[in-house]
Amino acid sequence: MTAIEFRIPTVADGPALWQLAKDSATLDVNSPYAYLIWCRDFAASSVIAEVDGRPAGYITGYRRPEQTATLLVWQVAVDDAHRGVGLASRMLDQLFTRALRDGVTHLETSITPDNEASQRLFLAFARRWEAAVERSELFGAALFPDAHLAEELFRIGPLRVPPRG
Repeated sequence: MTAIEFRIPTVADGPALWQLAKDSATLDVNSPYAYLIWCRDFAASSVIAEVDGRPAGYITGYRRPEQTATLLVWQVAVDDAHRGVGLASRMLDQLFTRALRDGVTHLETSITPDNEASQRLFLAFARRWEAAVERSELFGAALFPDAHLAEELFRIGPLRVPPRG
């Protein structure tokens, strides 16, 4: 496998993040503007993976304003050509190794009940980091103005040490 570079995204990465989200055919795609803002204002809590200088995947996240030791993972996207090789797991480990140094102790994310791949990704992260997982309903389906499944909150932590490996 070609070497992967993990780095903090820049505003110039915004269009590529939008395209990866759109191409995923599974993510809720935000406006191109939202990805530009994300890369400007929340870059420090996000990561992009590049292979041969091209974006292969990303994770966007942010520190919760009321709970700054918690980083909420907003989106995880991996290009089709790079799926199935553990890239999402490696991006999570890269992001949280960096975040741990900045005082983050917990990961939060929301996952719909039918998204088994995301559930496996985050439960495996919790096992690698030897952290507890709390699950609860975040937003019931009735809160969404269109057809949308409920979102379940996964809270993982406390995170203390980077994973072995």
